[in-house]
Amino acid sequence: MNLNFLEIVSASMVLFAVIDIIGSIPIILDLKKKGGRIEALKATLVALIVLIIFTFLGEKLLGIFGVDISSFAIAGSIILFIMGAEMVMGIEIIKYDGPSGVSIVPIAFPLVAGAGSFTTVLALRAEYAVENIVAAIILNLAFVYMVLKSTNLVERVLGDGGIHILRKVFGIILLAISVKLFMTNIAIQIHTLFPFLKEAIQHP
Repeated sequence: MNLNFLEIVSASMVLFAVIDIIGSIPIILDLKKKGGRIEALKATLVALIVLIIFTFLGEKLLGIFGVDISSFAIAGSIILFIMGAEMVMGIEIIKYDGPSGVSIVPIAFPLVAGAGSFTTVLALRAEYAVENIVAAIILNLAFVYMVLKSTNLVERVLGDGGIHILRKVFGIILLAISVKLFMTNIAIQIHTLFPFLKEAIQHP
């Protein structure tokens, strides 16, 4: 074991910014208001397992299926776009009536364990010892669990009016994030498939 406090703190801060569970609170409340059943422990454990597996086997797993990170990001951006549209327009597109409610999709994936966190753990592998990355993941997911368990308290503090305002504001932000995520990664795919286009743009 090569646990390093500074590496754990640094990796934790990066993951905290990427996962941004605080910024996802309005989304979580919106899912709950529409009848989604949030199981904090299930969502946390699924996200934790997925992230740890991806830390060790991410590139190999994607290679087996011929899928890259940017493809994951594009798929995740589509889900986020639909969720943002639901929040802004007050409509329901995705049905959350399965036995797992919203705990697995979209909370565990893509909100917590999504394209951003997948990309991040792969990038961290190049800089930090794997045990420190795992420790950082565990710390972040412990915080995610506490936030998910506190949704009732947050709901009472904000009230219906506050939640309504947050839903609209964060819905627009979520739409913007999803579009940026989509455009960035579709550009990567285009440059990969058609490298001559990149050359033409850089040297017209």
